[in-house]
Amino acid sequence: MPYLIDGHNLIGQMQSIQLGDDDDEAQLVAMLRLFVNRGRTTRIVVVFDAGVRGHPGGLGGYGVEVEFAYAPETADARLVKRIAELRQPKSWQLVSSDREVVQAAKRRSMPVIPAHEFARRLEAGLRHEPKAADPDAKPNLTVAEHELPEWLALFGIDLAEAEREDLPLPPPRARSKKRRKK
Repeated sequence: MPYLIDGHNLIGQMQSIQLGDDDDEAQLVAMLRLFVNRGRTTRIVVVFDAGVRGHPGGLGGYGVEVEFAYAPETADARLVKRIAELRQPKSWQLVSSDREVVQAAKRRSMPVIPAHEFARRLEAGLRHEPKAADPDAKPNLTVAEHELPEWLALFGIDLAEAEREDLPLPPPRARSKKRRKK
């Protein structure tokens, strides 16, 4: 079931992300990508007010679509509009605690998950804790091979430069064949 998410409303309920962070939107999108990658859904649309500081405009991808509402439009107004335009609102889930947005969803019989509840689920489901039997175990944090170039670009790292500077990268077999040929 796809999700329509009130981005800043959700961030306000997270323990691991703060609304004042310069990259709060990018942090949330990264968590949502993992949520999609783990098979929890195939599609997420997240709507934020204003823009992202210090990041490229295209944060979406891999099942996560990102929209920004710029003044005079608000994220809440954009969410209400999207809810009204959905062909099958019952097949979507809204993540928000904003009264106006929730009421719009309920008028269309769209399931609603309060932001604080989804934040708890999201953070609990994405924890990478070592197993109790091995206190020295490292968490298994991996990047899919098709995502590596995008993540490096997001952090302003050139793959060739990273290899020259001996930065830790996945083994060559985990990177795309296209990159290895260079």
